[in-house]
Amino acid sequence: QVDVPLHQIPVSLLLACTIRSCNMIVVFPCSHKSRVKGHLRLKMTYLPKNSGSEEDTADPTEDMDPGWEFLEGQDMSGPRHNHQLPALPPGWEERQDNLGRTYYVNHESRTTQWHRPTIQDSEVETQRRQNINMEAQHAFIARRQISDHDENDRRESPESLRTHITQKSLRLSLSITLFTVGLPAGWEEKQDSKGRRYYVNHNNTRTTQWDDPRLQNSAITGPAVPYSRDYKQKYDYFRKKLKKPADIPNRFEMKLRRNAVLEDSYRRILSVKRADCLKARLWVEFEGEKGLDYGGVAREWFFLISKEMFNPYYGLFEYSATDNYTLQINPNSGLCNEDHLSYFKFIGRVAGMAVYHSKLLDAFFIRPFYKMMLQKPITLQDMESVDSEYFNSLMWILENDPTDLDLRFTIDEELFGQTHQHELKPGGTEIVVTDENKKEYIHLVIQWRFVNRIQKQMTAFKDGFFELIPRDLIKIFDENELELLMCGLGDVDVNDWRENTKYKNGYCANQPVIQWFWKTVLLMDAEKRIRLLQFVTGTSRVPMNGFAELYGSNGPQLFTIEQWGTRDKLPRAHTCFNRLDLPPYESFEELREKLHIAIENAQGFDGVD
Repeated sequence: QVDVPLHQIPVSLLLACTIRSCNMIVVFPCSHKSRVKGHLRLKMTYLPKNSGSEEDTADPTEDMDPGWEFLEGQDMSGPRHNHQLPALPPGWEERQDNLGRTYYVNHESRTTQWHRPTIQDSEVETQRRQNINMEAQHAFIARRQISDHDENDRRESPESLRTHITQKSLRLSLSITLFTVGLPAGWEEKQDSKGRRYYVNHNNTRTTQWDDPRLQNSAITGPAVPYSRDYKQKYDYFRKKLKKPADIPNRFEMKLRRNAVLEDSYRRILSVKRADCLKARLWVEFEGEKGLDYGGVAREWFFLISKEMFNPYYGLFEYSATDNYTLQINPNSGLCNEDHLSYFKFIGRVAGMAVYHSKLLDAFFIRPFYKMMLQKPITLQDMESVDSEYFNSLMWILENDPTDLDLRFTIDEELFGQTHQHELKPGGTEIVVTDENKKEYIHLVIQWRFVNRIQKQMTAFKDGFFELIPRDLIKIFDENELELLMCGLGDVDVNDWRENTKYKNGYCANQPVIQWFWKTVLLMDAEKRIRLLQFVTGTSRVPMNGFAELYGSNGPQLFTIEQWGTRDKLPRAHTCFNRLDLPPYESFEELREKLHIAIENAQGFDGVD
């Protein structure tokens, strides 16, 4: 007998079958992430072959249990030829999940699939991907840094009212105004046995709904109520303070190749010794194309360069979770590109140029990224939307005595199949985590997870960014406002949002509280809706195909509203699960006020966890 320790074998082996009558054990290679540990004991026996014996002619399947299939063995004594799989198409990467299953990532479309792609598949997808890119570019162009509606703009009333209504009176009396305007043709208002209003549509089929059809008529509701937060004032102040130097050229020219936009832009922008020159008017020309750049080409360049810079295929950034639309800095970027720090400085300059020239980046980052830019402390709550399992583990430690777990001030990191141990503080391997020092342990874990591992990359990024944008000036924004400033805000389709929302713990779509919630959302303007989205999901980005493809930190997770608490409490959010805990308020006005307070003061009362 021979004992074979598995930990010394380069490729671990997983026992995948049972011992058959022929004493053969079939083993298959498994992922380096497999949690199988221990030793495999093999017993090899050589049996003499008796010519002409009954065993030679016996059917090997006679003694097999029902349901098993006999496979003829292959002669492995001769030369073996490894079957080489065809190369993956450009932009694809092979990965394995925590169960050892192989899947494939398309960094061009930011999608994943189980079957191995081929060159032919890639060609078939080319046209579809081009169409998607066009849609993405149009959506990107439609995004903006500030709402189109001015806070002091007047709002016109419906023609049927023929009276001027101020914004303030409209906010207070919208429900009254709705009922002074007749229902659309073919609609009828009724009440059920409990006195709740519902509406009957006689136009096509006799259908009923709880929603007032007049709320869906923009001619009645008019433009959204302007955002009351001071973000617009901050934005205007920020713009006034950004001064253009007098001693710089009239414009900054870039002549680029479309098929090498990243490399050409990198060389051109980093060749500038004085960063103030990047504040000159942008003039972008693509090789072989003629046209005058009055802003459109520069906007397109920011879109194209964003898709290249933040593509995880280059190893500088990586997806923060399974959602594939929020990014974080790759702590191992130096292994992919030895010049990675100069690239991060280049990316910082591009981000600074976007903010200075009122352009946008087509990328969305995790909340700690914006907090690090603002030099704000990162808390345990910031981890939930990034790594829910880690968050739950640390929350358990925070709420219980971890002494019996025998934890040490160390943390394990897996790199290329090898596990490396890092001390969180000098001598950490000898320090046990107890109830007295657990807060220090949690703080050090968060610092390692979000700060220490990417300190050099983040420093290089900020060096480039703050060459164009004053460090003190950017601090007037909070992390959510900074995301709007850098990445912009788009139009949120409330109907799509509503159709792809789940309700839990007693709530359903036709309850008054839920009706009041969606009425509140309909009356919000773009900024406020984005702030609500940030409050619940942790990001302002809506997936390209709508809310049906909204992701949480562990996979697909629809927007969810759950009944929770009492009416004296404020709503709270769980960004990991895209869930809003909404108390059962007793009036529309109460719900609207409490929701507004929760969104605007999430940092101050533990409204997000």
